[in-house]
Amino acid sequence: MLGSGFIGRFYAESIHGQRGRDRVVAIYARRDESAQKFAADYGCDFWSSNMEEVIAHPDVNMVCIALPNNIHEQAVMLCAKHKKAVVSTKPLGRNGEEALRMMKAVEEAGIFAGYLEDLCYTPKFLKSLESVKNGSLGRIIWAKSREAHPGPHSEWFWDIEQAGGGCILDLGCHCIEISRNFIGKDIRPVEVMCWADTQVKPIDAEDHAIALVRYENGAIGQFEVSWTFRGGMDLRDEVMGTEGTIWINNFLRTGFEMFTTGQNSEGSGEEYVAEKAESNTGWLFPVGDEVNDLGYNHMFTDMFNSAEKGTEPAETFYDGYVVNAVIDAAYKSAKTKLWEKVELPVWRGKEGVTKPSNYVSYNEDYYLIKKEVTHDGRNKLILKDKISGRITERDI
Repeated sequence: MLGSGFIGRFYAESIHGQRGRDRVVAIYARRDESAQKFAADYGCDFWSSNMEEVIAHPDVNMVCIALPNNIHEQAVMLCAKHKKAVVSTKPLGRNGEEALRMMKAVEEAGIFAGYLEDLCYTPKFLKSLESVKNGSLGRIIWAKSREAHPGPHSEWFWDIEQAGGGCILDLGCHCIEISRNFIGKDIRPVEVMCWADTQVKPIDAEDHAIALVRYENGAIGQFEVSWTFRGGMDLRDEVMGTEGTIWINNFLRTGFEMFTTGQNSEGSGEEYVAEKAESNTGWLFPVGDEVNDLGYNHMFTDMFNSAEKGTEPAETFYDGYVVNAVIDAAYKSAKTKLWEKVELPVWRGKEGVTKPSNYVSYNEDYYLIKKEVTHDGRNKLILKDKISGRITERDI
C-alpha cells in the first residue's frame, strides 16, 4: 500500500475483508510515524518512508496507489520499472497527458494495471448496469451523476498544485466514468460544456461545477459536483433511455434513518455515522456497510481475480486516461464558456458513430409520437404525417 491516509485505510479494510486470502504486507507513507502506525493497525510485515523500497520488496506482488494526485505518475513509473502489478486510486492523473504517460508505461512494461473507480462497483450501480446492458432501458440518451459533500479530508486536496484541480477532478472523475459505463465505453465523448466557480472555500481551485458531455451517438452525460454541499455526502445517479429510467441514491437515502438527541452516557451522540457526515445528533442517515456500499469490496475482487486470470478488470488505466481527457475539456470550457473538444490521441472505441433514429412507425403513413389514456378515459394517439410532417391527434 502506498499511502496511509483516509483512502489507504478504506482500501486496507476491503482488501483484508473480502476474499480472505489477500493481505497488505508492506506500507509506504511519507512520514515514518504514519507508516509505523498503519503497519501496526493492519499487521504489515514491512514499512518504509522510501517508496521504491516498498514497491521493490520481494513479498509485494501488487502495488496499490492511495497517494496525492501529484505522486501517482512517480509511483506508476516505479511499478513499471520493477514489473509490479499496480492498481491506482482515482483520478489516474492530474491531466490527460499524465494519464496517457502512465497508461503507456504499464502497457510497455507488460504489467497488470487497474483503475480504482469504486463508484462503478457499488451494488446498486452493478445491478443497474446489468439492466442497461440487457436493454431494459432501450437506447441510453441521458446519464446524470451527482457527487456533493462539504469537502475532502486531507490538506493536499485543497492545494491546486498537488491535486491538479478542485471538485471536478476529485468528484467529476467518478461521475464521468459512471455515465461512460451507462452510455457505452466504446462511444467517444466528443465535447464538453462546463460551468465552474469558487463559491465558498478560500482556495485557488473550483469548489462547485456542472457540466454536459456530448457523446458521438447523441447521448448526453451530465455531472454535478460540489465541495460546498452541506448535509453529508450526496451520491445520486440517473439514467434515461428510450424505454425506461433508473434512479440511484447510494448514500443519503438508503433506507436507514435514525434520530438521536445526543443524550447518551457520554452526551456526545453517535461516534461515527458515515463518511462526510456533518452531525452526530438529530436525524442521521447511517450506512449499513460503508466499504461494501461504496463498491470497494467488489472493486478489489474484480482487480485481484482479473490479475490472477490474466484478464482486464472492468476499470483500466485506459478508462482513467479517457476520464482525464474529458476533465481537461471541462476545465477548458469553464474558462472559455464554450463547448470544448475532448482530445483523445489514443482512442480504442467505435469510430464514426452517428445518432440513430428511434422513430416508431404507427402505420405506413404516420410516425407515433405518443400514446396515452387521458383522465376522461379516452385512448389518444399523437401522430406525425411521414410526408407532410403535420402533427395530429386522434382517439381510438
